[in-house]
Amino acid sequence: MPPSTTIAVSTSAADAAADAGGVATPAQRELSLRAVLTGVLLGVVLTPSNVYAGLKIGWAFNMSIIALLIGFGFWQGMMARSRLAAGWTLHESNINQTVASAAASIISGGLVAPIPAYTLLTGNALDALPMMAWVFSVSFLGIWIAWYLRPSLMDDPGMTFPEGMATLETLRHAYSHGAEAMRRLLALAAAALSSALVKWVDTFYQPLPRWSPNLQWERLTFSLDPSLLLLGFGAIIGIRVGLSLLLGALLAWGGIAPWLLSRGLVALPDGATGPQFAVLVEWLLWPGASLMVSATLASLALRLWRQRSVLLAGRKPGARRPAVLPALALALAAALVVALQASLFDIALPVALMTVPLALFLAAVAARVVGATGIAPIGAIGQLSQLSFGVLAPGQMAVNLMSANTAGGAAGQCTDLMNDFKVGRAIGATPWKQVAAQVIGIAVGSIVGVLVYKALIPDPKAMLLTEQWPAPAVATWKAVAQTLGAGLSALSESMRWAILAGCVAGMLLGLLEVALPLRRARFLPSAAALGLAFVLPASVSLMMALGALLTWLAGLRWPGLTRDYAITVAAGLIAGESMTGVGASLWQLTHAP
Repeated sequence: MPPSTTIAVSTSAADAAADAGGVATPAQRELSLRAVLTGVLLGVVLTPSNVYAGLKIGWAFNMSIIALLIGFGFWQGMMARSRLAAGWTLHESNINQTVASAAASIISGGLVAPIPAYTLLTGNALDALPMMAWVFSVSFLGIWIAWYLRPSLMDDPGMTFPEGMATLETLRHAYSHGAEAMRRLLALAAAALSSALVKWVDTFYQPLPRWSPNLQWERLTFSLDPSLLLLGFGAIIGIRVGLSLLLGALLAWGGIAPWLLSRGLVALPDGATGPQFAVLVEWLLWPGASLMVSATLASLALRLWRQRSVLLAGRKPGARRPAVLPALALALAAALVVALQASLFDIALPVALMTVPLALFLAAVAARVVGATGIAPIGAIGQLSQLSFGVLAPGQMAVNLMSANTAGGAAGQCTDLMNDFKVGRAIGATPWKQVAAQVIGIAVGSIVGVLVYKALIPDPKAMLLTEQWPAPAVATWKAVAQTLGAGLSALSESMRWAILAGCVAGMLLGLLEVALPLRRARFLPSAAALGLAFVLPASVSLMMALGALLTWLAGLRWPGLTRDYAITVAAGLIAGESMTGVGASLWQLTHAP
């Protein structure tokens, strides 16, 4: 049966009923207790995965589809055994994935980038409760920006929101092909168990071998890391990004690093053995970070120029005036962000006040870019904010990092909710109930995410930017703040030339990626992946490239099977290892002598 005949609703009627405070499809439960609790439980389980992955490789995974499949499988499986589980509705599935994905996306609030960078540069570490309040506040601001963007963006035919459409299609497929959804869920569970077992054996039983050609290559971090999480991320990123990581690793760690050692530009400690990541990355992060930042800013600028007519489109005539409650919520969110900047980071009130309009503007830009392209420019938004405050408050690290964190965090949560609004619009969901689910999600994510971060990284200065915790996003934010704060003159001449080369290469690749037709642009190396490879150990890039290559080869041999199951299996590999890794870290910390 076609999906449209099972769940399609008149979107105009649905929005009209929803905006009036009613429910578009009264027969379907929506913001039910079981839907919220399912999303909360999945958020508690999935949020640590993104914190772990963000600190390991600087990337996170959208958990909407995982949460949707697990919730659907659990309640559909219970239907045959319990009357209490009967009638798990399409709208409840949507609320479940909204809560869970909002919780897991909490890392955009700064947990794996500006907050650790702030600690590394200033020596000040936030306690758990203030950190929870801060992460919640910037995310809460993004939710209400999304609320006010919803009418214009949902009515704009150019705003397709590809990520939201992928979730929608999975939702439709689950309710029209339930048996297939259950098979995908079983594949996800099997992959997660396999990945968890490998991580457990490596951590607690017998360290798995990390093969390297010789001691020289091992010193340059070239080895095979037995990580199924990295293979899973490789499967998701695709062959182009995977090969770009491989190219970047060969260039940075196989070419530039030996040259630095031979010229004496980087000196290793006497008697140093094993991988020398921490020493070499102090130099390599500068060209890598400049390449990533310049590429993202250049590509964002060109995309915005090409979509200027869409970006400048305003609200349609005759639109309703803003309701009182959302306006009060937006004012509360803005006041909370400003007050916390002043109290936690000693940021002057006039500067803190300037973060709000900048966050409103940049979150709106991010939402429109995501709606048109599916690409979330959260990194670019953060760096744009850093550049802005570098001009407004030069040399002030707290302002450069935490005021910029406001725009990045708001943009991250705004784009996540806009994708959910797209799903809700198609199925006739009630917008204010989706907002309530998102708020619950960020509250859960703030608590769980901060507790996991604190448990994993009790000593950021000693643990971050190491081979175990490369934290590339932290390195990028830290490098930008240092450059804007102290100026290029504080860096060595070789680093300044490396930054210039990285900027030129990044701008060229970023512009070409947008300017060229898609059929040609796909042959360009990914600038983001090239830069990231400079900040990751070569072993990480090699394994992710291997995952991408294996998935590409599988797609050539079994295209249908790969299309249906590759992302699901990859998600299981990521979730299994990351959750076991979090548990292992907690065990080791609590049982340390």
